[in-house]
Parts: sequence; C-alpha cells; structure tokens
Amino acid sequence: MFFPSVVSFGQMKQKVDTASKETEFIKDDFIIAALDSLANLKYFKGYECASDAELENVFGFSNGFVPVYADSVYAQRLKKLDAATPIDLTYNQYVKDYIELYAVRKRALTQRAMGLAQIYFPMFEEQLDRFNMPLELKYLAIVESALNPEAHSRVGATGLWQFMYATGKMYNLKVTSFTDDRRDPLRSTIAACEHMSDLYKMYNDWLLVLAAYNSGAGNVNKAIRRSGGKMNFWQIRPFLPLETRSYVPAFIGVTYVMSYAAEHNLRPVTPRFHHYELDSVTVKDFLTFNQISDLIKVPVDELQFLNPSYKSGVIPATHGSVYTLMLPKKYIPDFVNNEALLYASRAQKTLEKEQMFTMMKTVTQAEYHKVKRGENLGLISEKYHCSVPELKKWNHLRSTRLDVGQRLVVRPERQIEQQFAQSEKPAAKPVAKSKETKVTEPKKSEVAIAALDTSSSKDKSVNQTENTYHKVKSGETLSMIASKNKVSVNDIRQWNNLTGSVIHPGDNLIVGKNEAVEIPETQLAENKPATKSSKRSNIVYYTVQRGDTLWTIAQKHQGCSVEEIKKLNNILNEKSIIPGQKIKVAVVS
Repeated sequence: MFFPSVVSFGQMKQKVDTASKETEFIKDDFIIAALDSLANLKYFKGYECASDAELENVFGFSNGFVPVYADSVYAQRLKKLDAATPIDLTYNQYVKDYIELYAVRKRALTQRAMGLAQIYFPMFEEQLDRFNMPLELKYLAIVESALNPEAHSRVGATGLWQFMYATGKMYNLKVTSFTDDRRDPLRSTIAACEHMSDLYKMYNDWLLVLAAYNSGAGNVNKAIRRSGGKMNFWQIRPFLPLETRSYVPAFIGVTYVMSYAAEHNLRPVTPRFHHYELDSVTVKDFLTFNQISDLIKVPVDELQFLNPSYKSGVIPATHGSVYTLMLPKKYIPDFVNNEALLYASRAQKTLEKEQMFTMMKTVTQAEYHKVKRGENLGLISEKYHCSVPELKKWNHLRSTRLDVGQRLVVRPERQIEQQFAQSEKPAAKPVAKSKETKVTEPKKSEVAIAALDTSSSKDKSVNQTENTYHKVKSGETLSMIASKNKVSVNDIRQWNNLTGSVIHPGDNLIVGKNEAVEIPETQLAENKPATKSSKRSNIVYYTVQRGDTLWTIAQKHQGCSVEEIKKLNNILNEKSIIPGQKIKVAVVS
C-alpha cells in the first residue's frame, strides 16, 4: 500500500531549530525518564513482543518500519481530535518534538505504555466520567509516570499521577511506613480528578489546569501576571518554569500518538492480564505477600505490581481497619475459600508482626537529617552509623559538598523491607516435645541445653551455656537490636562494657548473656517427693506465648515452680513477661 505522505524515518532529514534551544531535549528530561522507567518493569517479563497473528496491521507496514508524516498531516489529525474535546489541542513545533519522542525515538517504551493502558485506562475513564471531565486527561498519566505504578521522581513525586507528599495529603492520600496511597491506582486517580477539578474552577481552561498540575497554581498565577494578565497557555509559556513549558506540548503529543498508534505502526506489548481479568478482595487481618503467595500460589511479583501501595509487601489490616487486595480473578476463589487458613498462618507469625511495628517506630524516627553549620558527611555518617558512600548513594550526591539546611536521607525506607524479609525466613524446626512440655528450638548461637548431673555435686548442678551474639549492620541502633533480641538497652551496654550508645557496623555485640547457672538440687526438687534413684535436671528455654502467665508456664513444665522461674530470670513482677520473650525454665527428667 502506498502513502504519498509517509517516508521511512531513516530516510528523513533531521530538522534542527537553531533559533530556539528550548525545543531541544535534554538527557535528564523528566518525561523521558518516566518512559525509561518501563524498561526494567518486571510486569513485561516474557511478554516482550506481540506477534503479527495476535495484532492486525491494518496499514500493511512491515515489521520495524517507522512511519513519519508531513506537518500538514499532523495538523489535520490534531484538528480532528481538537473538535472532539474541550481541551485545546494545538499543533506546533513543540508538539511535533514530542510526537517524534513517543512515536519514533522511544517507540518501544511507548508500546509498553500502550500495554499498561489496557489495565488502567478503563478505570481512569470511569473516574473522569464520574467527575464530568474530558476523557483525554487519561493520557496525562503517561506524561507523568508512563503508567508505571512504581514511578518515583527525583523530587519525591510518587505513583501513576506523581503526587508530592503535601499535595497528596490535601486529597486524603495517606502515607505510612507500610502503605502509600499515592501508589494506589484507584485512590490516586480519584485524588487527581479532584485536584484537576479544583484547578479548573480557578482557570476555566484545561491547558492552564495541566500547567498548574505540573508546577503548582502559584507558578501559573505568577506567569499570568508577568504576561500582563493573559489567560492562554501559549501566551504565558515563556514565563513558566522550563519543565512546565514542555509539559503541555508533551500531553498534546502523547494524545495524538495514542489516538493514531496504528498509523505509526505502534503495537501494544501484550500484558500479562487485562482489566477485566482482575478483581479485589477485602483483607480483614494482618497478612504479607509471602503468606498469600505460599498458600494460593500467586507470584509475589504479581502481587507487588497489582498492589503497589503496600510498600513492604505487608497488608497492615487490623480489626479496626480494612484493606483491599487486587488479584487476578483466577486466584479469587482460592483466597475466599482459604481465608481462615490465611489468617491462621498469620497468627503463627505474631512475633514477626510485633517486630515489624517496633522496627517501623525506630527506623522512621531517624530517617532524615537537617544539615547544620560545620557538619560534613563524615560527621553525619558517624552519628547515624552508616558510611559516607551510603549517604552519597541514598541522596544522589556526586560530591561531598553540603549546604546548611539541606535534608539528607540517613536511613532509607527499604531497611524496613530488608529487616522484614529477614524475619520472614522460615524458622528452624522445633525439637520433639512431650505433651507436658512446650519447648522451642534452641539455636546454637542462642541457647544450649545442658544436663545437670547430680553425681557431679551433691548440692548443686551446673548448666553450661553460650552467649548470644549479634553483628551490627549499617543503620542499626542499640534500641533496634535490643528490641529484636527481647532485651533492654542497658543489658547490652553492661554485657559489652559500653558507656554510651555509639556502635559501628561490624561490631559483634553480646545480646544474650547466658552464664553458667548453678541450681541447688533441693530447689529443683521442690514440691516433688524424694526418690532413691538419681534424677537429671535440665534448663530449657521457653518462648512466652500470648496469654501465658508464670503459673501456666510452670504447670506446663514438670518439676518447675513460679518461684524457680522468677529466680532463674531475675523477674520481680510476674506481669512483666511479654509474648515472644525467651525465659529459662528448669525441668526434672
């Protein structure tokens, strides 16, 4: 088929506008960066190319052919689109540059965005229709994030619609250590509609709304004043921030390319699933992606892609709050039928849950540091027990130069994920236990159970045990280590001869001082009838369960009393024990 206005891009001469340098693309353009983020998105693994049999090529283009059209064709097509929308779709050189970006230079990534559109666009259109807004605004999310739900800009904007923290908070997008509503596709879309509706009430012009969405209403208002009160984007464009000058042309360009994708030989990368293959379920109690994956066999990477608002793979639902989980429909029956079993497996990991909340409180307290006069990276790294290269990496610093008042990340959020991943590792199998005794698996680095042989001493027996050690990791503090090992900070200081709280990565700290314990045989035999045969007495470690008291623990262990447990563990208050705590218990065998 012959098209007189179509030529191969390879045969077309490149036109360079030397009169205006602001039309040239820079390497770190935020729009290009958004597209580039799709290159490593795991969602497309195994679905790199759509076959010719799956997608019909209505124009007969050969595979790999890149059509390029004359300016008159672009202008005519945009005029047709302009007649069907209240948004002013103008064609000029700025718009043409972005048409070439999406249709030529980054066409492979544009095809990925087209695949993601099959998941998100139906939901976008539903919400835009609900707010009585132009449906073409769905293309704005491609400019913002290239439809990457995990997109995160260098200034902190997050999610499909790239909300900053403060703006998201204005529209009820909550951010916690576990969840970020800015990453939630539905919640962020509703917030974007509300935000743009508010901006339209101010300007009554959709192009000005887009400019204000990008740079803020304050910058648009200043540009209007500097232009002499003009209320047209192209007239105030020279007075807007450089990024915003490109933002509106990029929107018009991507609107054109998505509307005329077939004419540019663009074919969407086949997605793993479409919007009609997805559904949501309600989660009523604390769960993790790993637990869900283990039981109903849904891949963790699919859970993460479909539920990007759960930052650490943790759904922190409680009896007072309810969360939703998006799943492929084929997994919904298994989730619903085995929901009770899922929560039961969660109950077995109560300790991990408590550790996660503890880590959340400690990690987020020292997440940022405000640079003071006289401080340098070396001093700050010592204060937060990390290295200078780590600080430079976390803050994208190319040199060691700092400005007074500058905010530095000193403990990145991902530490929460790393520590939780460690707590999710399967525990060692428990040792065999009798009906009367509940004993957890003693680890070599934590406890050693030694028999107390009465033949070695008439009055006392000795239990030889080993100390518990912990190697300090980057970013850890004494309070974090103490919480993780169920001991106090003062204990760690005393055991390691520390006068303050300064520790360094690589330090090997004693976190369990298990000294030799001498126990009178008469004490072990309390409340037990004397026998002629000799008995062996053992010291075992018992992990406190929810609902346990010292009396119930003593009842579970033969030959043990409440007083013995209190003496062995230096317990003064019987109510001071907590679930997950390891305590010594003497039993007679």
